[in-house]
Amino acid sequence: MNTNPHEFRGTTETQQITLRGPAELADALPFMLGFHPSDSVVLVALHGEHGRFGGRVRLGIPRSTNEWPSTAEHLAECLVDGCTRRGTRPDGIVVFLCQDPAPGETGRHVMERLRPFAQRLRTACGALDIPVYEALCISDGLYFSYCCPDTRCCPPDGTPLALTGTSVMAASAAYAGIQVRGSLREMEARLTPRATPSSADERQREALHKASAVIIPKVFDGPPGAGRAEVRETTLTLARKILGRFDTAASGTPVPAAVGGSGTAEQDAADDATIDADEAAALILGLQDRETRDRAAEWMEGGEGAAALRLWRVLARRCVAPFGEHAAAPLTLAGWVAWSTGDEPAARVALGLALDADPEYVFARLLHQACNEGLDPESLRSCLREERASRQAAPETRAEPRPALPRSPRPSALRKAARVARAGGATAGTRPGKGSPQRSRGVAARHGGARGGQRGTRSGR
Repeated sequence: MNTNPHEFRGTTETQQITLRGPAELADALPFMLGFHPSDSVVLVALHGEHGRFGGRVRLGIPRSTNEWPSTAEHLAECLVDGCTRRGTRPDGIVVFLCQDPAPGETGRHVMERLRPFAQRLRTACGALDIPVYEALCISDGLYFSYCCPDTRCCPPDGTPLALTGTSVMAASAAYAGIQVRGSLREMEARLTPRATPSSADERQREALHKASAVIIPKVFDGPPGAGRAEVRETTLTLARKILGRFDTAASGTPVPAAVGGSGTAEQDAADDATIDADEAAALILGLQDRETRDRAAEWMEGGEGAAALRLWRVLARRCVAPFGEHAAAPLTLAGWVAWSTGDEPAARVALGLALDADPEYVFARLLHQACNEGLDPESLRSCLREERASRQAAPETRAEPRPALPRSPRPSALRKAARVARAGGATAGTRPGKGSPQRSRGVAARHGGARGGQRGTRSGR
C-alpha cells in the first residue's frame, strides 16, 4: 500500500507487532478476533500516530442493501462510543468486509457487490471526523483494497492471502500463545441444531413437547412456588448426574474450553450420545427458570466448568424448532463458562447466539456487554462462590426463595455492565444480527412469526 504511510501496531504481553500494508492487515484479522470471520463486517479502531489497535466491532453483513446505510452509521457510532467510554477516541479506523462467494461468483464479484457498503462505512466514519485508513474485502482466499489505487500492490483481481502460519503475525501470535479457533461458522455450528433435520431431531422435538406437558403444570399448579422449587431441584440433580458422565478425571479425556478447535466434531458426537432426548428436554425446560439457571452458573471453574461447558453445548444443539428460543439459557451459560475460563472469543460467539435466540434475554446482554467492555469475570465468580457457600452453610428456605442473580446486589463490574446494557450500546464483538443493526443491541423485536415453543417455565431472564 504505497500511498499510505501509516504503520498499524498491535501488542501482545511480550512484544509489539508492526503491520505494514493491506496484506499484513488481512492476515492479522483472525488473530485479532480469535477466529476467521464469516459473512462479517469488522471495524477496528486505531490510536496514536502509528495506528495502535484498539476496540473492534463485528456484525453480520446485511442481506438487504437497504439496511447498509443504517448499519454503517450504527457500527461507526458503536465503535467510537465504546472506545470513548474506555477513555480514548479513535484516530482512525480499518474496515474489513469478509464474505465467501455465492455459487457462480468470484472473489472480485463479491468485492464489487460490497463496494457500496464499504463506501457507506467510510462515509459514516468520516461523519464522525475519523478517517478510514484502509478498507479491505476478504473473499475466496484473496484480499482487495477499496482505498489503495496502486495496482502494483493491490491489483483489481485481488491478492492471495498468506499461507496459514507463514506470516510475521502468525509467528508472533504463536510465540505469544494466541490461537485461532477456525471459522465463525464452525464455532456457531457447535452451538446450534443441525442445518439438515434428522430423525434424532424429531425425537428431541417430541421429547420437548412431552416435557412441556409435564413441567409447565408442575410450575403453575399447586401451592405458589412449590412446583417451581420441585422442578428446580429435579433439574439440578439431573444436571449434576450428567456432569459426572463428563468427569475428565475419570475418563482421562482432555476437555478444551474453546468453542472451536480440532477434533470437535468427534467430541460433540460423543457428548450428544451421552445424553438422551428425555434428559435433554427436562434440562432445557428446567433452565428456563432464572434461579435454576443462576444455580447452574456456579459450575464455572476447573474440571467442573469444562464439563458444564460440554453439557450446555449439547443442550443448545438440542433446541430444535419450534423451541429455538429456549436455547438462550444454555447458550448464555456456555458463554459465561467460556468467559470465566478465559476464552473471550468463544464467549462472544455463544452470548451473541443467545441474543439471536432471545434479544431480550437480560443475563446474556449483561454478560455480553461486560465481556466486550473487557471487565474482569472474577467479580461475578466471587459473587457466585459466596452465594454457593452461603446456601451450603444455611439451606435456602422454600417459602421465600432467594432473589435470582439479575436482581441480586451486583459487584462493581456487573453494575457497570448493567449500565452499559440498559443504555443499549453495542461494543466490541457485536453479534451479527442477520442484517438488522438493532439486533446487535440486543433489544430489538424478534423477526418474523410467533414465538417458538412454550415458555411457561420462564420466571424472568
